[in-house]
Amino acid sequence: MSKIQKSIDVDVPLHSVYNQWTQFEDFPSFMEGVEEVTQIDERHNHWRTNAAGMSREFETEIVDQLPDERVAWRTVGGEVQQMGVVTFQKLDENHTRVNLVIDFEPGGITEKAGDMLGIVDRRVKGDLSRFKGFIEARGNETGGWRGRISPS
Repeated sequence: MSKIQKSIDVDVPLHSVYNQWTQFEDFPSFMEGVEEVTQIDERHNHWRTNAAGMSREFETEIVDQLPDERVAWRTVGGEVQQMGVVTFQKLDENHTRVNLVIDFEPGGITEKAGDMLGIVDRRVKGDLSRFKGFIEARGNETGGWRGRISPS
């Protein structure tokens, strides 16, 4: 497994940053290679991605979600093996730190080479930067889900 850890400070209040992150279907707006995310239910999302010419579809399951604190997930079934957690830290009334940790298993020689060359690391850093631009440009969230999902 490979691990990526990235953080970014966002000039938007914690509540709005967290709410925006729960809008999974907006992820293609700021995540490179993500073509579509469809929310199936409170716990499950279907992803369609294309990275380096490789199209993939897979599902993720939210395993822990606590409003204004964290969202943790894992892939279920399929060929993509990934788990992660994003946490939100209030810096002050108008600033939030987003901390993202992803553990993943690169599949195939292309993904393994991309991981070794730091491409995945740079992509995640870019996705966080684009998320920052997306939410700061709006000034508020496009929606939000404030439910609690407890670990099983």
